[in-house]
Amino acid sequence: AGLWSEGSFSHKVADTVKAAEFMRDSGRAVSLLVGHSFGGAAVLSAARHIPELDAVATVGAPFSPKHVAHVFDAALDRILSEGSAEVDLGGKRVEIRRHFVEDLENADLTDCIKQLHKPLMVLHSPTDNTVGIENASTIFQTARHPRNFISLEGSDHLLTGKGQAARAAKIISAWADQYLDAGA
Repeated sequence: AGLWSEGSFSHKVADTVKAAEFMRDSGRAVSLLVGHSFGGAAVLSAARHIPELDAVATVGAPFSPKHVAHVFDAALDRILSEGSAEVDLGGKRVEIRRHFVEDLENADLTDCIKQLHKPLMVLHSPTDNTVGIENASTIFQTARHPRNFISLEGSDHLLTGKGQAARAAKIISAWADQYLDAGA
């Protein structure tokens, strides 16, 4: 949680794990993780640390967390030399710090996905201009069964069109129902 400038990919993964631990300790164990975009990469990495988890779904997720670095390519030299720079991220100005970039370089989801051992739903739009559909294909091909791939045709990366987010939510809900304990 917190500001982009104060975190990193590793922090986002750790925050997800800590939130799941809090829920478990409160008697409400997490059974489904859903992550969008960079959050999708984070839930793929965090899932192995949440033993009670039953299923994982990603929406518009990159296969490699360092994919997000292309968004601030123009400022990369300044980030590395000066320690930080403001960049446009999804229409918002955010500060990106050197440690964020360095952490991205070390993040690799290949083993996390191969060793997931949980049902996985990958949702992605073929017209996503932020994170290309090849990312979803690679996540899907790397994962073991059970796995599902849903094309969110006509959607943009942020699912801003009328009904796009609701459609994705309905698909995830219908799919996850078979894996989640109805009595929980």
